[in-house]
Amino acid sequence: MGQLRDRMEADLKIGGYSPSTRRIYLLYSRKFAGHFMRSPAMMGADEVRQFLLHLVEQREASRSTIRQVRSALRFLYMVTLNRPVEIEWLPSPRRQKHLPQVLSGTEVATLLDSVRRLKYRMILSAMYGAGLRISEACRLRPEDIDSKRLVIRLIGKGDKERTTLLSLRLLHELRDYWRRTRPSGCWLFPGASQDGHAGTDTTRRVFHKAIEAAGITKSVTPHVLRHSFATHLIDTGVDVTVVQALLGHSSLRTTELYTHTSVEQIARTRSPLDLLGSADAVILG
Repeated sequence: MGQLRDRMEADLKIGGYSPSTRRIYLLYSRKFAGHFMRSPAMMGADEVRQFLLHLVEQREASRSTIRQVRSALRFLYMVTLNRPVEIEWLPSPRRQKHLPQVLSGTEVATLLDSVRRLKYRMILSAMYGAGLRISEACRLRPEDIDSKRLVIRLIGKGDKERTTLLSLRLLHELRDYWRRTRPSGCWLFPGASQDGHAGTDTTRRVFHKAIEAAGITKSVTPHVLRHSFATHLIDTGVDVTVVQALLGHSSLRTTELYTHTSVEQIARTRSPLDLLGSADAVILG
């Protein structure tokens, strides 16, 4: 895409899009151009329709992938090319409702024990212990850790400030990590990313190697640690509105999805059949 790519990247930066979103949008825009071997500036609605149909019918792309491609092409034509008419017709793909996958407490412990490098074990521990996204954990700064109040302050998705809990175990492990590594610079977990913090791609590779080493056969991504954090809190009786605040969800409906995955809560619930003939049967009328 050449100069067009540079313009799109500049527009994404001006728009305040995260590095991961910029990378995804540029990737799919490049794939769109490569599919037709032409610049997007020379194409329009017909090619957009053909490309999306190709992804659906030939590549059998998931709905989440189609949503990402759609968003990338919308930005390309609406902002960078200033030709919104080419994509105004685009329908929004219907979302599939999947219950989030979770790990058991034993699986989480085995997973963390399987991570050899201390820095990445701490990143994954922070994701599970505080419900952080992978990008949030990689970008932690020492000043984000409030050891007196046992909270972590951070800038999350959409540049929203939020506060989440800091477990005593995580605090002790972070202090040990600090003593042993003495990280330099502004990041708690320095690395080779463009900004100097630990890279999300490297962290993902470490996670998947640890999953394999731990013998966990579930098909999961690092985000499962955040899912597990939320589900395990609900399992222990934490109110869903508190979990919502810790995760930084703007809508309670998003958080309530975890109430459907809480096996412990389901197991503690008594069927009305079990109450028949018992002293508690009066509540049934």
